[in-house]
Amino acid sequence: MNLTFSPEEQAFRAEVRRFLADALPSDISERVRLGRHLRADDHLRWQNILSEQGWLASNWPKAHGGPGWGPVQRHIFDEECAAAHAPTVVPFGVNMVAPVIMKFGSIEQQQHYLPRILSNQDWWCQGYSEPGAGSDLAGLNTRAVRDGDHYIVNGQKTWTTLGQHANMLFCLVRTDPNAKKQAGISFLLIDMQTPGITVRPIITLDGAHEVNEIFLDNVCVPVENRVGEEGQGWTCAKFLLTHERTGIAGLGHAKQALRHVKSLASRIQHRGKPLLELPSFRQRVVKAELELMALEVTNLRVIAAARDGGVPGAESSLLKVRGSELRQELSELTRRALGPAALPFFPDFLHGDGGLDDERAQSAAASAQYFNRRKLSIYGGANEIQKSIVAKTILGM
Repeated sequence: MNLTFSPEEQAFRAEVRRFLADALPSDISERVRLGRHLRADDHLRWQNILSEQGWLASNWPKAHGGPGWGPVQRHIFDEECAAAHAPTVVPFGVNMVAPVIMKFGSIEQQQHYLPRILSNQDWWCQGYSEPGAGSDLAGLNTRAVRDGDHYIVNGQKTWTTLGQHANMLFCLVRTDPNAKKQAGISFLLIDMQTPGITVRPIITLDGAHEVNEIFLDNVCVPVENRVGEEGQGWTCAKFLLTHERTGIAGLGHAKQALRHVKSLASRIQHRGKPLLELPSFRQRVVKAELELMALEVTNLRVIAAARDGGVPGAESSLLKVRGSELRQELSELTRRALGPAALPFFPDFLHGDGGLDDERAQSAAASAQYFNRRKLSIYGGANEIQKSIVAKTILGM
């Protein structure tokens, strides 16, 4: 069963496919296909190509330089990019801080930052989580004290994805320690070249340098870099997180992963028959496919409801929970399909450019992806917290 698309939407899909066939660099798509770690230059090359096409900010309205696509067009674009093994656009600028600046930022902030995001002049990272404030984000302790026309910021952020490449940081800080937790938070835009900022790597289970700790020691930030009013940071944070959680569903990548599982299970033999014919394995594949179809319809409903610049509702928490669980299940099915072939782990291959044939390369990537997918149910708001939001906001419990 597939969703039905109009002739106009089918024509758009064909246009996207032609663009990807012509414009996506083969070396980049090959790294994505084989599960290798992407370099900063890989991301920037592809994002510059998208920017020249006018398709980098697929969720932006035309008024701010985006293509003005509707939810179905954005869905098709994401799906085709995943199928073509295109890198995911680094989301922190285009999909996360940009909507906040559009919604709460001043005209001056919009005129300065939005064009720089579109042209890839700024690489943004996210300063939300802290060692003592992960799921309880409102419990953050990073302080910003007003000193004339500046804030002096002190504190620590952690799990900062790709922060080693970033030149800009959007950051939640506590500006009023005496107010209610949520009311005392502000949202700052911080230049990473400012004295007092230290970035330290955190090496993850798959051997990648993907996340970091960031230390802020008497960092001086102009008051004009605050988005919204002082104390309005929690409102900005919630707005941003619902956009992030909607994207975490990762539908296009889940579809590609499902195709990969089916392909493996059709080729790999178990007692003389394809693994896909084994009832216990086939049942899990079919269940994942049905859940993916349901998730796709829900995702379209959520982004359609927010098409006029609104914020996705608590339904984005549903997308985050089900999307992350489904992608974890697909990585588990891939690992099970490969069996003992998924055991070897080759960090040098994942970081480098060669060294393994195609079959062994995909087996090596399966282990790394299985480890890496464990984080999906934690980052962007732990699934347990998202279930509480759904219970309270949607079910009224």
